[in-house]
Amino acid sequence: MSSPNLLITGATGHIGFRVLVEALTAGYSVRAAIRSEGKAKEILGAPSIKALAPGGKLSFIVVPDILAEGAYDEALRGVTYVVHLASPLANPSDDMEQTIVQPAIKGTTGILYSALKVPTVKRVVITSSAVAVLPLQTMIGTEDFKVHTAQDRQPAPEGPYGHVFVAYVASKVKALAATENFVKAEKPHFDINNIHPGFVVGANELATTAEGVIKGTNGMMMGQVLGVKSDQPRMSGTVHLHDVAKVHILALGLAVKGGQSFGAIRNNVWNDALGYVKKHFPRAVESGKIPANGDQPTLNIDFDASKTEKTFGFEFQDYEAQTVSVVEQYLALLG
Repeated sequence: MSSPNLLITGATGHIGFRVLVEALTAGYSVRAAIRSEGKAKEILGAPSIKALAPGGKLSFIVVPDILAEGAYDEALRGVTYVVHLASPLANPSDDMEQTIVQPAIKGTTGILYSALKVPTVKRVVITSSAVAVLPLQTMIGTEDFKVHTAQDRQPAPEGPYGHVFVAYVASKVKALAATENFVKAEKPHFDINNIHPGFVVGANELATTAEGVIKGTNGMMMGQVLGVKSDQPRMSGTVHLHDVAKVHILALGLAVKGGQSFGAIRNNVWNDALGYVKKHFPRAVESGKIPANGDQPTLNIDFDASKTEKTFGFEFQDYEAQTVSVVEQYLALLG
């Protein structure tokens, strides 16, 4: 068995599983941190993993509580690289500071402090979010006509939070700030790159039902495709699942300078998905499988992620490719 040189957390998540596939394809020997033994069977049963036949290049370690003190101490032993995607489950409550914000901070800083104990670690890549670097007022309805980048920094919203989205934004802003404060205070022997994706859209290989395909951020695109009508504008900015996964793996490369933030996002108009579906799946629309008659107004936010494309040498796929990826899988599972 090859000694693992890369730890991936959150490997059964929407992004995390695709990051795992990209990592194995790129030749890494991966240790995947999972929350239960059953998750290993789920991963090993996926077609992409079977096709890669990783054998000893993929191993698993169970980390049942990622917020426990030293949760990742054993998982990090001997590795050189880390991709940290796992995040605590957001639990809306009367005290969202304690159930959403603080767990997000601890989930990030916990693995960093564990990595301090492991001299072999050289690079950590963390999944942040575009919402960590965008102004809150812009995201909830004030179009500011500014160009935003992953290098921007914002003050964190403070509680009490009137809405779970505001608490989620606060959790991402504060987790990013905690990461940067960790570097200043601890001067670690490894460096860190942060990835800031928009809404991630792409076929989810671990989904086994049509309903499973449209969970999470895929559902944001599929809503209007399936006939949902909303009068509440939603901020723009999506990214193809495969592209954001690729960015995570490329950001591990030591030829890429550490201490950077990379946006993974492309501007979109939500209702354009209706035209894409009619173009690519006319029979499904005619039969009523996909009504393609919903409405989702778009709040335009101009996010420039060209630095990421230039650094890693590829262009992000457009919203049409993202839409086709998900709808194709949805129809296949719908039968």
